[in-house]
Amino acid sequence: MLLEIRKTWRLSERRACEILTVNRRAVRYRSLRSNDDAALRMRIKEIAAARVRYGQRRIYVLLRREGWHVNIKRVARIYRAEGLAIRTKMPRRRRAPVVRETIAPLTAPNQSWAMDFMHDILADGTKIRLLTIVDTFSRESIALEVDYGFKSPHVVEVLRRAVAQRGAPDRIHCDNGPEFVSLHLDQWAYWTHVKLAFSRPGRPSDNAFCESFNNRVRQELLNPNWFSSLADARLQAAAWRIDYNTNHPHSSLGDLTPEEFARRVTNVTLQAAISGPSAD
Repeated sequence: MLLEIRKTWRLSERRACEILTVNRRAVRYRSLRSNDDAALRMRIKEIAAARVRYGQRRIYVLLRREGWHVNIKRVARIYRAEGLAIRTKMPRRRRAPVVRETIAPLTAPNQSWAMDFMHDILADGTKIRLLTIVDTFSRESIALEVDYGFKSPHVVEVLRRAVAQRGAPDRIHCDNGPEFVSLHLDQWAYWTHVKLAFSRPGRPSDNAFCESFNNRVRQELLNPNWFSSLADARLQAAAWRIDYNTNHPHSSLGDLTPEEFARRVTNVTLQAAISGPSAD
């Protein structure tokens, strides 16, 4: 409107502002807000579509990792404007809500781990939990931790010890429990360059190797034994884990024990690397 008045009556900006009682600062104001809202909005929607259980705070963390110079308030504003709030009740679907990545066949130990929780009670009725971690290729028991309860920092500490002994895997399969979807585990996986593969809700078959291992733990360790204390449970779990890795034959591994199978595969790989490609 101001521009039209100036053109019609050939007035200066100062005179036009005096007639319309408009502050010249308001006329000359130029927004300092960056123009990358469209790109940021698109990226937020992409992250929310790929990670259906991530809220605005976790999306903000991922954006900062990618190099976006944004604050949490701006992310929250766009998040609300796009209607990306997490639904508390997810409908059951015949297919996964997101496209799942095709996993290449495993060829060596320590490429893929799986972890899960189990429950049991002591002789006095006290509840305990077991954190089981298994190598999905060699079937080795990576860890069998026993405690009254687990929080995400405790899970991260167990994984740190396992990685210090064996090295980091490429991926870890787990369910959507609160200990596994926590920021502590997400940050550890990011800095350790480990991918977290979450099971679909209601699909325990997505973590079938760990479910099978847990059944073996239940049948061979928890059901036959009566634990008098937490220390007793830890002692028997550690002894069973050693016996399982060194003496338990697996039909899927050619009746070899997990340690024998892992050692044989490692030796074959080393011999192939030393000999190199055969000459024509």
